[in-house]
Amino acid sequence: MKGLAIAVLLAACGSASPEDPQIVAGRDAYLRYCALCHGDVGQGYVADAANALSNSYFQAAASDDFLRASIIRGRPGTPMSPWGMALGGPLGDAQVEQILAFLRSFQTNPPFALADVHPGTGKATRGQPVYNVECLNCHGQDGGGKPFMGIANPEFLAGASDAYLRAAILFGRPGTPMPAYANTLTNQAVDDLVALIRSWQKSTVEGPSQLPGQDLGQIVQHLDGPAPAFATQAGRYVAAADLKAALDAGARLAILDARPPADYPGFHLPGAVSTPFYGVENYLTQIPKDAWIVTYCACPHAESGQAADALLAHGYTTVKVLDEGILFWKAQGYPVHTGVTP
Repeated sequence: MKGLAIAVLLAACGSASPEDPQIVAGRDAYLRYCALCHGDVGQGYVADAANALSNSYFQAAASDDFLRASIIRGRPGTPMSPWGMALGGPLGDAQVEQILAFLRSFQTNPPFALADVHPGTGKATRGQPVYNVECLNCHGQDGGGKPFMGIANPEFLAGASDAYLRAAILFGRPGTPMPAYANTLTNQAVDDLVALIRSWQKSTVEGPSQLPGQDLGQIVQHLDGPAPAFATQAGRYVAAADLKAALDAGARLAILDARPPADYPGFHLPGAVSTPFYGVENYLTQIPKDAWIVTYCACPHAESGQAADALLAHGYTTVKVLDEGILFWKAQGYPVHTGVTP
């Protein structure tokens, strides 16, 4: 591309030993909380739209502050939960820094920085038709996502600088579905795309003021109801339509929300209780073995799958996983509840 100033920072990177205690601790925390979606070596796409964290171009573009905020605050409204303890997640500041150190251990190339000097001023109105042709099929209407990540998420845009956005457009993410546009789009078109994406930015919101309690109470719905019809179906998963039918029929079952607690107050399935996938063992005395149990999450079944596996390992036999996840459930117009009670 002509007229685009690219500064390559030649500082050494990836110099920390993989056996550094900080990295080792970060790897352990990453494998527990992050790998189920992003892959055990950050390869991405283990769960829907979970990006490749070890991608060299992502590592070169993302600042420590960007990564740190992403871990702590997540991407509300998406499968990426807030993991910071202040927002109801399991990670304190020290663990966040350890995960950050582990992520940086993937970095093998020098970081690059895109200079802010660029020709012209971007205009969102000019960027819209470019986006419609080049980006919409992957990132969705108005950047809302699907099949890949939403780029209009307030937390993403709060942390992503214009230079970061420009670099992502120009250089893409080699080895992933995100192509590079350095040789196909003009400088002006890139500026216009950045202006369009920035026009979608909204204020971020703080996490919930309350979180669900650990005393689950009576979790079985319809105590005198029949077994759900899906009890006769083979396999691990239950379709959203079949779970909805079971609830409508007054079936006897319990529903476990496997997401981190901060996601629960925003919306959850009717009657569901919060049992985060990484701590299911803490609730075993409150989860009966004489009723069908359905676990769910948003990714669409990575976290809920781990929760189900924990139950099965402790002798539960009537366990299913909601196949499409809660975001699909909500998109169908099926009922959801808000707040910290079922």
